[in-house]
Formats: sequence, C-alpha cells, structure tokens
Amino acid sequence: MFPGAKPAVGVLFDSAMRRIDDVLALAMLHAYGGKGQARTAAVGVSCPDLEAAQFCDSLWAFYAGAATCTAAKAMHPPPVGLADGKPAARLPMLSQPLGKRGADGQPVYPNTIQSIEDTAEVPTLFRNALMAQYDQDAVIVLSGPATNLVQLLDMYGAKDWIMRKVRLLSVTGVGVESDAAAAQKLFAEWPTPIAMAGREIGDALPFPGEAIEKDFAWTTADPVVDAYCAYRPMPYDAPSYAMAAMLYAVHPNDGYFKLSGSGNPRQLVLDPTQKDRIVGAYVELASAKPVPRKPKHPAEEEKKNPPLAAH
Repeated sequence: MFPGAKPAVGVLFDSAMRRIDDVLALAMLHAYGGKGQARTAAVGVSCPDLEAAQFCDSLWAFYAGAATCTAAKAMHPPPVGLADGKPAARLPMLSQPLGKRGADGQPVYPNTIQSIEDTAEVPTLFRNALMAQYDQDAVIVLSGPATNLVQLLDMYGAKDWIMRKVRLLSVTGVGVESDAAAAQKLFAEWPTPIAMAGREIGDALPFPGEAIEKDFAWTTADPVVDAYCAYRPMPYDAPSYAMAAMLYAVHPNDGYFKLSGSGNPRQLVLDPTQKDRIVGAYVELASAKPVPRKPKHPAEEEKKNPPLAAH
C-alpha cells in the first residue's frame, strides 16, 4: 500500500444472528478480508444473546487462523457489540458449534468472550469504529432490526461522523421488518444512500445446501458448516437476504444487482442473467479457506484501536 492510500473498505455488520444467512454473510465478510477486499471494522448483535456474540468471535478466530483463545487474544479480534435485554432463547445454530469439543476435550471453535462484560454497547462500538475509518471508506450492513442504528443516530455528533465516514448503508428488508418504527425513523433520518435487499431477492437467490458437502470438503471442522447443519434438518437451501446485502455493500459497482429508480432507500433489483454469478460468489466466499493473519504489535494495535466502552 502506498503511503496515504486508503485501505480496503471497512464493513460494520449489524445483525440479530438468528438466521443462517447472517452466519453466511459474516463468513463472506471474513473471506473478503482474506482477499484484501474488505475489513471487519465492527460486528454488532442486535439480539441479547451472549452465544451469538461468542459465535461471532469464534468465527473471527477461525478465519484468522487462530488455533487457541490465547492466540486469538494476542491478535486483538474486533470487538463484538451486544444488545441489552432479557436473554434470548438458545439456538442450536449457535450452541452446537460452540459446544463442540475435540478429542482433548477443548472447544473446537474457541472464543474470547466469557460474559457480557467482554462485549460492547453496539451504538458506542459503531460510533468509535466509524471515527477510526478513512472518510467515505466505510459501509454498514444491517441484517437485523434498525434499533442499534437509530440509537447511533441519536448519539451526540454521530450523524456528522456517519455523513463523513459512511458511503453506503446496505439493509435487508426481512431484517428491518422486525421493528417497523425503528425502520421508519432510520429511513427518514439516515444521511447516506441506502440500498435494500428485499425479501424477494433473498428468496430468489438461495444458498445451495449441496455446497455444504461439496465446497466445504477441504476441512472436517468448520463453524459455518456446523451452524448450517444445526439450523434446519439437511438438506435444504437457505434464503440469502444478508448475503445479498453484503455482496452489494462490498461490490456495488460490479453488476451483481441493479437499483430501483430514486429515493432512499433504493431497492436491489435482480438481473436474471446474473443469478448464477451471484450464487457462485456466495458459495466461493462462504466456503473460502481461512487466510491466517499475522499478529500485530500490541502497541500498534492499542494506538489504532483504543479501548471501547463495554457493557
């Protein structure tokens, strides 16, 4: 990278982590990181489920090539934000991979989050993460309710940071449907372009269940595979709501989707000639082999990523 050049786009991903397409979209984001096409700037969980935050952390460790919790800590994983509230019901999609043990009795997919104290408040996490980005070099992918982003908008001075740092907000229609009031406020007040992957987009471009056995065959232990198999009885194809939003956020100019008319939000429109290309991209990214990341010098990490407000 030349001095002063912008890094790959920084992605802030906010989801409820209750659907398998959220897991697949987060896998895509980490695969983009391995390709140098995007960076994970922050991950927020809009459902008060500690296991969801733990799964996000373990997925980062898997894609970073970290073999143990100690290694993951040394590499300073991106903080995970977690919503407050009454703990949500446990999901096999999350609990089964997290509970998987190897022959030595240790977790197959370790994580560094032991309690809510190891997570951050999502709006604060996102505000601080945006402040660390280059101008117009961040995108936000929203796959859950708009609650966290509305709270971010209400924070003093945050809207100015959003205008300065964010070039696109990419949302899923099925996600924002879960809090209509928050969605209405978000669409009325959000200061950047918004693209929406409607329910019809995710339904028309399902992730092929056959890829779980075929394209992930390079490994015998993958948290994405274990989550997919635990989410619903196999075999099944999964709607790709969050994957569509992630794909467009990182590659808005690559012709995967068209956009509807004008206004905010604008809807993603499927070009039938791109269907195979899009599904192929989903499979390639979700099944990508981890690219080990080299640990950075602790002092440099602390300077770049100052401590964030925890719960």
